[in-house]
Amino acid sequence: MDVILLERVEKLGQIGDVVTVKNGFARNYLLPNKKALRANESNKKLFEANRSKIEADNAERRSEAEKGAKDVDGKTVQLIRQASNTGQLYGSVSARDIVEALEADGAKVVKSQIVLDRPIKAIGMHEVKVALHPEVTALVKVNVARSPEEADLQAQGIDVMAQMFEKDTAGFTEAFDPNAEPGEIPSEDGAEAPAAPAAEAESDQADA
Repeated sequence: MDVILLERVEKLGQIGDVVTVKNGFARNYLLPNKKALRANESNKKLFEANRSKIEADNAERRSEAEKGAKDVDGKTVQLIRQASNTGQLYGSVSARDIVEALEADGAKVVKSQIVLDRPIKAIGMHEVKVALHPEVTALVKVNVARSPEEADLQAQGIDVMAQMFEKDTAGFTEAFDPNAEPGEIPSEDGAEAPAAPAAEAESDQADA
């Protein structure tokens, strides 16, 4: 389907561009959200007649978004969650969780502005994009940890899971005996095999 964009759409185009998209994308997203019009002759004339107003309204919204971005961009929010020893969360962090954390820190955003390809399901530092306007985005860091202490370490750039892995594997180093012959299986107590008894050696000499 050919549509006329009423605002910038990432990977598609700018205001006024006529682009071809899949029918489902147009019907389910672009058209109902007033991001585009069907590119027929009447809509093309309608768009051109209102182009200056559409562009002016967009510029005003962009200006407001740029002001709001100053309160959001670069923020770090902390979320304490239960997780397994491998760092996998019991549950996940959703867009709503991030919105609530930002609002608690004085930054007002809405759920639809959080660009989260998939829920966060592991502890660590996660960078999340916030689309305040089609032409204005901000980046926030989401520090997901099992405790405030762990969150502090992650904020300092320490990879908590890597440290834990190193600690776990440190106890699995194999003991090395420099005196052992290649292929020799050490005894359980590490002692050498006992020598033949002296009495047996003397008996052998007497028989001779």
